[in-house]
Amino acid sequence: MQLEDYFDFQRPDDIRVKGTRVGIETILYDFIHRARTPEEIAQSYPSVSLEQVYATILYYLHNKEAVSKYIADWLEWSHQQLKAQQLNPSPSAIRLRKLRKELEAKKKANESEISAG
Repeated sequence: MQLEDYFDFQRPDDIRVKGTRVGIETILYDFIHRARTPEEIAQSYPSVSLEQVYATILYYLHNKEAVSKYIADWLEWSHQQLKAQQLNPSPSAIRLRKLRKELEAKKKANESEISAG
């Protein structure tokens, strides 16, 4: 079995662990940026085996320059999507923000009553 056999190369910007919907960026972000062990990563994603996690890490180590660019591009895209969501929140997000503010205001009011009283 070749290392590449562990993956579905759907597009240049979309590489998935074969048989799952998990992108290699998900596993590698946990490994590189969150310093999680392969065992912790495999436990977090039930559809991914420990062998597949190790294969993803090995693929990264064998193709470090290309995969690092792949991850950097994914992170940039993610940041752009987050900004777009913040600038144009969905109606449900607006509703949740409003509810959160109301709950925080009630909590502060209750704390003020207790300390005054």
